[in-house]
Amino acid sequence: MSDIRPGPGADEGKQETRYASDPDRLFLPPDDDLAPNRPGEALRVRLAEHPRARAALWCARLLGRRPPQDAWRRQLLGERAVGAALDGLTAGGWYVIHSIPVPPAAVVGHLLIGPGGVLCVGTHYVRGARVRVAEDAVRASRGYPAGPYVRECRQQARRASYVLTRGCGFRVEVRPVLAFVGAADVETDPALRGVRVVRDEREVPLLGRLGGVLAPARVERVYTVARNRRTWQAA
Repeated sequence: MSDIRPGPGADEGKQETRYASDPDRLFLPPDDDLAPNRPGEALRVRLAEHPRARAALWCARLLGRRPPQDAWRRQLLGERAVGAALDGLTAGGWYVIHSIPVPPAAVVGHLLIGPGGVLCVGTHYVRGARVRVAEDAVRASRGYPAGPYVRECRQQARRASYVLTRGCGFRVEVRPVLAFVGAADVETDPALRGVRVVRDEREVPLLGRLGGVLAPARVERVYTVARNRRTWQAA
């Protein structure tokens, strides 16, 4: 009788096979499924909940004031542009989930899951601006406000990694990505590490070339866990 014992990867192989037919996805209630979310879903809801009459918006602009609705609409344009480009990667074995609500009031703009791993993509609309990305702040011309977007993107990625690792039962590394829409130029500080910068929405397809990180079965498992709204409630 042969005394061949399964190698160290046998259990993992069985686990991967189980993930390929994950029952969690079969029984996911529609109300908890984030997969149908459109890019910028949270912004669409915010604009619908805080409408302002055209006359009021026009008067505010005339007086030099900037209604928050203007910023929301600009950001929505960016989310839609990047979201559409990310959706184009799904033919290559990638999944994308848009506008993930994270308590108490945060939103993960886009989560890209595929052979190249898991990417947390933050979007910034800076039409016509010259942008400099540094550790302490992202600065842009043409009146766009500076902000600690690098730090925020890293924090979101770490938070997503914690949530997905707990939900999947294995380590899930989430890498931060900053994507700019409409920039005239984007300069990145040479000292910047650990954050991928997409200078224009037309560069988004380059993310689809990444590979060698997640096996197909693990891609499926991470996607199943990530699309469940309840996964993020204890983030």
